[in-house]
Amino acid sequence: MSKTHRITCQVTTVNPAVTAYSHYLPMALGHVLVVCMLLMTTLMISGCSSKGIIFEPIDSPPRWPGPPETARIHYIGQLRTDKDLKPSRSFVQGLSEKIFGQDPSRSMLTPYAVCTDSHNRIFICDSNAQTVHAYDLDTRKYEQFKPDAPEAQFAQPVGITYDSLDRILVSDSAAGTIFIFDSNGKYLGTMGESELSKPTGLAFDPATNQLLVADVGTHQILAFSLDGQLLQRVGRRGTQLGEFNFPTNVAIGHDGAMYVSDTLNFRVQVFDQNLKPLRQIGQKGDLPGYFSHPKGLALDSDDHLYVLDSHFESVQIFDPQGKLLLSFGEEGTGPGQFWLPTGIYIDADDRIWIADSYNQRVQVFQYRPETQP
Repeated sequence: MSKTHRITCQVTTVNPAVTAYSHYLPMALGHVLVVCMLLMTTLMISGCSSKGIIFEPIDSPPRWPGPPETARIHYIGQLRTDKDLKPSRSFVQGLSEKIFGQDPSRSMLTPYAVCTDSHNRIFICDSNAQTVHAYDLDTRKYEQFKPDAPEAQFAQPVGITYDSLDRILVSDSAAGTIFIFDSNGKYLGTMGESELSKPTGLAFDPATNQLLVADVGTHQILAFSLDGQLLQRVGRRGTQLGEFNFPTNVAIGHDGAMYVSDTLNFRVQVFDQNLKPLRQIGQKGDLPGYFSHPKGLALDSDDHLYVLDSHFESVQIFDPQGKLLLSFGEEGTGPGQFWLPTGIYIDADDRIWIADSYNQRVQVFQYRPETQP
């Protein structure tokens, strides 16, 4: 009887605990659910971030000329990798990055030339990476364009431009041809392989619908139609006006004038709308207005000529008559400094894009005309 009583007592002492646990179980589960919901909400908020500022302001950004004069060239920022687009992220992307970490960035190796289209997209020709980087500043999308045909691959792409058919044209000095892509990066084919030797700089003339190509192999400028037909050859090797010694880059002014970096003649030559030589700007030397290795060329909305000198690590700006107005840049790795800059492009908004080759980036500046404060 006593043994049975002890067993009964043990059972009756356990039952209240079980009953109490059962009473609090729904409450505990509720607390767990609340914590999980708070955690999920936190992840969703952090994972659905808004787009960041691509070119974040920096303290004391460089500008030229310095005070007391009114600055006309303002430093804006730089692009190095696809992460610089700072796109918004979905909840799934945010959760994945918190668990597995971010994907490795896709960076530039040797950016050599740059251009834009009419839709706020930037195209950067990367010679040693053998690709074209495409940055969409509106959608924050990054892509790479390459030929997808086994028989046609980039060897050393060094020049790039955008034409009136919304095509991206890329010159390849080692392959001796020009690769063609549509606006979405689809490979369309090549042009000029039977006429070109070592094509480098490209410029498209919207007034004549002609593609102008600087060819360092033939020491000429070649003009092509939109369908790839050779229309004209300009120049030959020499030192006289209208002759070239390794012409590397070409640009078109708003009046239709053609400007050519006659690199190893240490000058820029100017031609009229009919591609007849008019005059030269600069000569060999280390004084302001002189050149050591002139390469990239571009013109702003006021038809000021920008000449990028890869040896001086700077940009010199001339008026339409060839008078030196201003220079900016110096050797270095900071904002407004360059290390073997090669390509320059000025878009419709007077943003100045410079391929800062050995710094593995593209720097962006803003020209402010005299009509702007």
